[in-house]
Amino acid sequence: MNEIHLEQYARLIVKTGINLQPGQPLVITSPIESASFTRRLAEMAYREGARDVAVSWRDELLAKIRFLHAPEEVFDEYPSWQKELYLSNLKQGAAFVTIAAADPELMKEVEPGRLVRAHKAASSALEEYRERLMGNSNAWCVVAVPTVSWARKVFGGEPDKAVDKLWQAIFKAVRADGEDPVAAWSRQKENFRKRREFLNDRRFRYLVFKNGLGTDLKVELPADHIWLGGSGFTQGGVEFIPNLPTEEVFTLPKKNGANGRVVSSRPLHYNGNLIDGFSLTFCDGRVTDFSAAQGYEVLKRLIETDEGSRYLGEVALVPHNSPVSDQKLLFYNTLFDENAASHLALGKAYPVALKGGEAMNKDELLQAGVNDSLVHEDFMIGSGDMSVTGITADGTEIAVMKAGDFTF
Repeated sequence: MNEIHLEQYARLIVKTGINLQPGQPLVITSPIESASFTRRLAEMAYREGARDVAVSWRDELLAKIRFLHAPEEVFDEYPSWQKELYLSNLKQGAAFVTIAAADPELMKEVEPGRLVRAHKAASSALEEYRERLMGNSNAWCVVAVPTVSWARKVFGGEPDKAVDKLWQAIFKAVRADGEDPVAAWSRQKENFRKRREFLNDRRFRYLVFKNGLGTDLKVELPADHIWLGGSGFTQGGVEFIPNLPTEEVFTLPKKNGANGRVVSSRPLHYNGNLIDGFSLTFCDGRVTDFSAAQGYEVLKRLIETDEGSRYLGEVALVPHNSPVSDQKLLFYNTLFDENAASHLALGKAYPVALKGGEAMNKDELLQAGVNDSLVHEDFMIGSGDMSVTGITADGTEIAVMKAGDFTF
């Protein structure tokens, strides 16, 4: 493990990911296995002027014991103290860092209904927190740190060697292995700006996705959609990057505007389970049929979370060639796998991807065709032979992607 890269990674998260401001609180959500890096991150934040750093620790092994043995009614509840931790810091203007490093198959022995109930309870309790972050009221960033179980799933072999390999893969994916990662991301943000401008200037009414896996999907976009990606801005004007790594530009679809079939190109890790080899069929925006070679019941529970989980909330374009996909790894972690392939998301849409959307209430958003749900779950559909065609309001067709990469 390279100490210089570790320090650069921590600095990148604080300086570029959340762009921490002097006197600002920070909340870190972290697995206990990531304690060493979490402490490094906290120290970096204090050096950069953080007012205070609070950590919400996660123990997924203890969580598994709870899911296996606790009474059913427990999973319809969410701790009030945990809700208060997030909401109170949210209102104080805190920045939020989440470390995503779960064991991809830890919960495969757990009855899926328990996982879904717990997820719904958490989503309902933290609805205000989630909506404000999705509306960019506060800076936030999702990152990753290797754990033994995750590293061995990706690389196998001896634990120490697997963890070291995963560290190197993460450093490469987030551009933390160069001389100055903060400067490298300044250049990358310019690439994102050019892609956003191209897509926003064309005002596409539809996007058509096709590839050899069987994807053939036409997605309608709202008239006032906005393409975002790379960095975003809080409502107070602070620039931040929500995900490290990130290679996507994204917008929201019209809720009832998806028609056709999509086939997954990578497994989806959801609630401690893997869903693989799956397809979804859409009619007027709604999932009308689905299949899965692995994890069918988990996929079914996801789709049936609520009415909005049957509709799309995001359309994201990702180049087939990038520091993530060029490693030819299956990370078994959506943060990385979604940035190796174009993807869609079931569930809630980001209001900031609609002109004036962050100022609209729920009814106004629904009337504008913006989907709402307790979930927002990305799944990958991109491939090396994917084509994406944009269709303007007058019917003009423009190639957006060929062979998985942008045409511009």
